[in-house]
Amino acid sequence: MTNISRRDLLIASGTAAGAALLPSSAAAAPVAKAHKFEFSLNMSTIMGQKLGLIKELEVASEAGFQHCEIWVPTLEAYLKSGGTLVEAKKRIDDLGINIQNAIGFAQWIVDDEATRKQGLEQMKREMDMLAQLGCFRTAAPPMGATKEAGLDLRRAAERYRAILDIGVSTGVTPQLEMWGHSKNLNRVADVLFVAAEAGQPNAKLLLDVFHIYKGESSIDCLHLVGENSIDVFHVNDYVTSIKPTSITDGDRIYAGDGEAPIKEIIKRLKPSEKPVILSLELFNKDLWAQDPLKVAKTGLEKMKKMI
Repeated sequence: MTNISRRDLLIASGTAAGAALLPSSAAAAPVAKAHKFEFSLNMSTIMGQKLGLIKELEVASEAGFQHCEIWVPTLEAYLKSGGTLVEAKKRIDDLGINIQNAIGFAQWIVDDEATRKQGLEQMKREMDMLAQLGCFRTAAPPMGATKEAGLDLRRAAERYRAILDIGVSTGVTPQLEMWGHSKNLNRVADVLFVAAEAGQPNAKLLLDVFHIYKGESSIDCLHLVGENSIDVFHVNDYVTSIKPTSITDGDRIYAGDGEAPIKEIIKRLKPSEKPVILSLELFNKDLWAQDPLKVAKTGLEKMKKMI
């Protein structure tokens, strides 16, 4: 028998044991991480048909969407007309659709203290309603701070932290939304700074293909958006013959029908263990004049084809 040192024996046995635990192909190539995406309908896309909350939910479900984003003003109109949160939650459960986010417009970020206090109260009231519907996210755009530049981003971060703290108590996370048309928080760099400076682990970003173009952010900065930074991402398209300074919300078109680098943008998103929700958000008057179910179905088909 050939003499073998203890060191050689340990190395040999360790290598063999490790190999036994691995699939045969593991040494040949690393396993690539699959990017996961699911599809949602932002109700802005069929808002012009004035269907009301329940009918919008029914259309989204019938069109084949697993997820949707509702608008707080539509929810409030439903409640004012006699509907209840209990009834709405039952219908949501019956349809099997998930409300992933809500679009609200509380002025939580403004410099005026009295207005900001009202905004915080509004945000908490809306979060309480959303939690009862099983919706655990809400948009937090720079509402009220859009017309005049010069917002102190460190102050904005303190104010974002304040609504994140409300989110912890309500179970509804405010997502810091970038608006390309705003004089503040109109670029990816702005919202990245504010979210990081807030110093709260629940901070999230809500970005949008249209607003990236409108605010003239480079898509090459999107690799800096962390793996856990985005839960919902707004998808739409545009034509580049309309320049960022001139393009409006109404110029948004179906994803895949224009010239936006949507596939390149999506490649830069990095879902973690949870999928990123790609939500179709349009404000196109031509589509508002069409059958809402047809619009929703067409939008879903085009997003699936694109992905």
